[in-house]
Amino acid sequence: MLAKRKLGRQGLQVSEIGLGCMGMSFAYGTPDDAESVATIHRAIELGCTFLDTAEVYGPFKNEELLGRALKGRRDRVTIATKFGFVIDGERFSGADSRPSHIREVVDASLKRLQTDRIDLLYQHRVDPNVPIEDVAGTVKDLIAEGKVLYFGLSEAGEKTIRRAHAVQPVSALQSEYSIWERNLEDDIIPVLRELGIGLVPYSPLGRGFLTGTAKRAEDYPPGDFRATGDPRLQGENFDTNMRVAGLVRDVATAHAATPGQVALAWILQKGDDVVPIPGTKRRKYLEENLGAAALKLTPQDVATLDGALASQGIAGRRYGERGLAMIDR
Repeated sequence: MLAKRKLGRQGLQVSEIGLGCMGMSFAYGTPDDAESVATIHRAIELGCTFLDTAEVYGPFKNEELLGRALKGRRDRVTIATKFGFVIDGERFSGADSRPSHIREVVDASLKRLQTDRIDLLYQHRVDPNVPIEDVAGTVKDLIAEGKVLYFGLSEAGEKTIRRAHAVQPVSALQSEYSIWERNLEDDIIPVLRELGIGLVPYSPLGRGFLTGTAKRAEDYPPGDFRATGDPRLQGENFDTNMRVAGLVRDVATAHAATPGQVALAWILQKGDDVVPIPGTKRRKYLEENLGAAALKLTPQDVATLDGALASQGIAGRRYGERGLAMIDR
């Protein structure tokens, strides 16, 4: 069974590794609801009870899947979901964090999830047209009403984090963070530690790259996010970045572990206020990921992995222009 970690100073405790559920319904390949539900059930059995979803995953389909999967199990898990986009049919674009919209999303998410409360509610992306104080104030009211228990932000910048936290304490920031994506280390992580906010890294396996299973962007089918959405997998960038994956593989070989377990162990050893949420829709990979909790890297291992970017760097940015415009606001 996994241990628990605290996110923030408001009382939120979650399993030390969570489960990112997005890929079960959205962005990565063909859904398999039966295997996804079995994976969620197996996660709960193994103590992985921090489940991450969002209204835009599908859209809506992922929350509905969780609602079905959690019948009879709701009180054993911590559900995190998100608001903050304009959704038009099967597409979403632009930010919308107007207080009235936040309330609409929360009520709809509660129905899809078949629950009476959302444990952790994130603003998915910062809306430049709505003061963050209004967003935090709305979530504060929802907490007072019992519909939401804790407040989180995603991919927010330092000033936004501070302003939001002053209105309603933030329990967690969810942002991309891994061996090959270290953008948080200079400015954001120090702020989180100062304010007592937990970090929830998404894509801790580099969208499969750090496990050694990623393919070139052009080898993914149309509709898969990796086909167009991650420049690091495209063209010559892929070849350059394989060198970092090789370092992870070498450390894994020394420990008789998998590269994915090394990538997750590296994050877990960054502090007990850090909880990665690797995504998978298959029990096999879930069990492999959770094995990272038992892997202890040596100081030399950590130094080698920490130095991977300094010595070789990463080629390509983590999103295209549209995605980059919505982060670090």
